[in-house]
Amino acid sequence: MFCFTVMWLAVRFASRELDALQILFFRFFFGFLFLVPILLRSGGVNLGTRRLGLHFLNGLFQVMATACTFVGLSLIQIAEVTALTFTAPLFVTAGAALFLGETVRRRRWTATAVGFLGALIILRPGVQAISPPALVVLAGSAFIAGGILSTKSLSRTEAPDTIALYLTVLMTVMSLPVALTVWAAPSMAILGWLALTGLSGSLGLMAMARAYRAADASLVMPFRYVSLLFAAAFGYLLFDERPDLWTWVGAAVIISAALYTARREVRLTRQARQRQAR
Repeated sequence: MFCFTVMWLAVRFASRELDALQILFFRFFFGFLFLVPILLRSGGVNLGTRRLGLHFLNGLFQVMATACTFVGLSLIQIAEVTALTFTAPLFVTAGAALFLGETVRRRRWTATAVGFLGALIILRPGVQAISPPALVVLAGSAFIAGGILSTKSLSRTEAPDTIALYLTVLMTVMSLPVALTVWAAPSMAILGWLALTGLSGSLGLMAMARAYRAADASLVMPFRYVSLLFAAAFGYLLFDERPDLWTWVGAAVIISAALYTARREVRLTRQARQRQAR
């Protein structure tokens, strides 16, 4: 999560000179340069697939999610962007019911509704004008959920390194035409920040993959919320940004709803395994 926060900081610095859509391409391009050699060296990549369409959809979701987040980072506080991205697991709950046919019962729907209430606390419609960049970030969370769901579906038949390789290549290719519409030559200093977006983003993905391999998702997920502390600290120290009280309150509500859902899923999974063991 520290690596991802560093990536967001690099995006903020790069956005002083470049459009967020051009930064998007460089994030994926440098990520490609860092990540692909590692994947190929691991020997676990199989380029053969019968689900190229779903790989493409996964790449599209990820590009849209990153684009929305980068636009938000260039316009509003880092801590607010971070808090709004925490709604992604709530979109996953709805998407799993609608598109994967998973059974979502009353308590999970209630937790999802509470989580979106937390997002409304941050946005405060009717009390203040809703920030368009904040809505863009919220839309990005829905795209994040789409990426999670498509990756989950792909993981049933594809190896993790294969998914990662297709995703890295497709995101780089997809983001280039969009970047060309706003292209400007970056300075050497900004080029360093752009390289940092790719390096820190790739390191963050690798760290998360190893965390999920070493422990249950329910144990790993709460650590995602540490990024709010990193974002608030860096935002204050580097940009003099001070998240207001409602950002913290809304984030607490969203986090509580997501943690309740995760904890309940763990309990239900354990109960199902115990019944099967009998």
